[in-house]
Amino acid sequence: MSSTGELACTYASLILHDDGIPVTAEKIGTLVKAANLQVESYWPSLFAKLCEKKNVDELIMNVGSGGAPASTGAAAAAAAPAATGDHAPAADDKKKEETKEESDDEAMFSLFD
Repeated sequence: MSSTGELACTYASLILHDDGIPVTAEKIGTLVKAANLQVESYWPSLFAKLCEKKNVDELIMNVGSGGAPASTGAAAAAAAPAATGDHAPAADDKKKEETKEESDDEAMFSLFD
């Protein structure tokens, strides 16, 4: 039930924000009830607090940017063996990863071409 509650409150928050209406727990609850959904009582207030503390436009625009820190961490992990003098395999591994990523990206584009 919680994933449904999360999703319902997410959509309600986005609807309110898009219409320029302040996002409050009461208004989220009203939209959820209007959609004939039941959510745990804590979800609307959690989402209202999130929208109060964060810029919703920035959250929307940065949806896909969650992978950037992970790739930075991978680069740092690849650099660690280089510091010990074992840098050749790390460079090879990085090259293999780049090749794999490119092929995955190319495959996705070919599906939509």
